[in-house]
Amino acid sequence: MPNIKSAIKRVKTIEKNRLQNATAKSAMRTAVKNAEATITNNDENAKDALLLAVKKLDKAASKGLIHKNAAARKKSRLTKKLNAVTNA
Repeated sequence: MPNIKSAIKRVKTIEKNRLQNATAKSAMRTAVKNAEATITNNDENAKDALLLAVKKLDKAASKGLIHKNAAARKKSRLTKKLNAVTNA
């Protein structure tokens, strides 16, 4: 544990940010999993699940939780899966 007052404050701030980032990242992963599941099951809610997953991915990329190219790649793959299922 740090002794300097500013360093103690910094530790508290970093911990708070870490918990917020973990929550946002977990929500993003869950949205992506749900989207993949609905697309695979050819559910009628697949488009809505995809839109939610895209929103979560964009939010995570804008906050710096994941790289913007990783978000773009995940969005592209999900969209490709949805198009393959709906057009088939």
